[in-house]
Amino acid sequence: MNRKSFFTNLGALGITLVSTPAIAFRASKEFVNSLTPKIVRRDEGKTINVIGDMQTLKLTGKDTNGLFTLIEEHNDPGVGIPPHIHENEDEIFKVLEGEMELTVGGETTVLKAGDLAFGPRGVPHSWRIVGDKKAKVILSVFPSGIEDMFEELAQLPPGPPDFPKVAEICGRYGVNFV
Repeated sequence: MNRKSFFTNLGALGITLVSTPAIAFRASKEFVNSLTPKIVRRDEGKTINVIGDMQTLKLTGKDTNGLFTLIEEHNDPGVGIPPHIHENEDEIFKVLEGEMELTVGGETTVLKAGDLAFGPRGVPHSWRIVGDKKAKVILSVFPSGIEDMFEELAQLPPGPPDFPKVAEICGRYGVNFV
């Protein structure tokens, strides 16, 4: 990785370094040392229903100093999210069980157990669980913060979603439907 890419990528993660390498190293070491190790067992985490998307928040920004969020999704066939764009986050989808149809960057594919896909911010994407069994997917989001949006969406009343209300909440977090 060249120097410009290195600093651009750090900026995308929300890490600001000062000009000299020695000070930058100390700043990043102090930042990393401020993180607290955490073990999350398979049945641990906060489970929420985000308009039919069953999510278990495994690691949030509170755990990672805002670096990333890790969510386990366990959904029935047919559950999905329509095309949308994130202004602030990059996402990685890793399928552990079942099948997920994912469209990102204009390409649609079916991801099976062991497959993963990267959805960078600013690129439209959507997903839907396909096949005849539940799918388990790990969603990694960089940087964190989207879990706050998911928690707010999970507070909406049950039943068919009020799409204008969903779009308004998502828009406040920089997620817009296309």
